[in-house]
Amino acid sequence: MEKQGIRIQKVLSEHGVASRRKAEELIQRGKVTVNGHPAQLGQRIDPKRDIVAVSGERVYLSDKQKKYYIMLHKPRGYVTTMSDEQGRRCVKDLVTDVPARVYPVGRLDRNSEGLLLMTNDGAFANAIMHPSHHVSKTYRVTVRPDITEEQLAKLALGVEIEPGVITGEAVVKVLTKEPGRVVLQMTIYEGHNRQIRRMCEAVGLEVVRLKRTSVGPVKLGMLPPGRYRELTPAELTALRNSMQKKGESPVQKPVPKRPARGPRTR
Repeated sequence: MEKQGIRIQKVLSEHGVASRRKAEELIQRGKVTVNGHPAQLGQRIDPKRDIVAVSGERVYLSDKQKKYYIMLHKPRGYVTTMSDEQGRRCVKDLVTDVPARVYPVGRLDRNSEGLLLMTNDGAFANAIMHPSHHVSKTYRVTVRPDITEEQLAKLALGVEIEPGVITGEAVVKVLTKEPGRVVLQMTIYEGHNRQIRRMCEAVGLEVVRLKRTSVGPVKLGMLPPGRYRELTPAELTALRNSMQKKGESPVQKPVPKRPARGPRTR
């Protein structure tokens, strides 16, 4: 006889509560209950009948729940979580008037700012974050003291950010240069933890400001820090179209470019 119901970690993921892996961690930590009892990994539930809560807060499970796709301009000083045991400010505090429980798609560290997608569509969030889809992320990065042609080439070709982990190719451009300060535009196609900061540290650069300006074709634009808006239908369609099927090569494989040289002298 076939088992009835759906695994609870899958339900939580599909309803945007957390990624499946994060949902498993919450279950193992005893943060998830079903009908008032601690949930078990792999437990099957009926979303229409069972009452599920995470950290004491009920999660409303409905196949007809409206899906929200939010663009938030995350300010510096906020952590990309829905709650924080240390009492730090969370991005959840900035979207309290969204009429659904939305969760971050990926992360920006506390000292970084810029575009953060949030949604209650777990399947969409998982697709955006899956490395096989090569969704690009572009950042405006201020570094110091200066940058050399060799450092630019290393960042573009890939650097080792921890033993055995080498980043993929990236697109790196110098936007402005001042004494002791350089502003870069960096586009990456993967999502290692604190990747941009660790890439810069690996080539001897100090990051003093980091701002994500786009995810795929969706751009932050002039949205003020701390504010959010829903993605337009056109943005949502373009974002979905930017994702690739597993096994395909990147849509636009980045080709590192050397900085322009001055005129040659004879």
